[in-house]
Amino acid sequence: MRLDKFLKVSRLIKRRTVANEACDAGRIKVNDRVAKASYDVKPGDVIEIAFGDRSTRVEVLKTQETVKKEEASEMYKNL
Repeated sequence: MRLDKFLKVSRLIKRRTVANEACDAGRIKVNDRVAKASYDVKPGDVIEIAFGDRSTRVEVLKTQETVKKEEASEMYKNL
């Protein structure tokens, strides 16, 4: 699954266009490397999102094309 789609489906970022822009700006790292929006996310990957002075690190547990709002947090684990 593409990185920008994973960020949207897991509800880490609200909209896919915003996720895409964050990737283009270099604010998203996967396994300590700056990643493009087209990066193929796999379970076990560690994603770091930097917005302003805040930073969020999560580990990907599973990838699904669609998920219910209540189950979105089951796709990742906070680190």
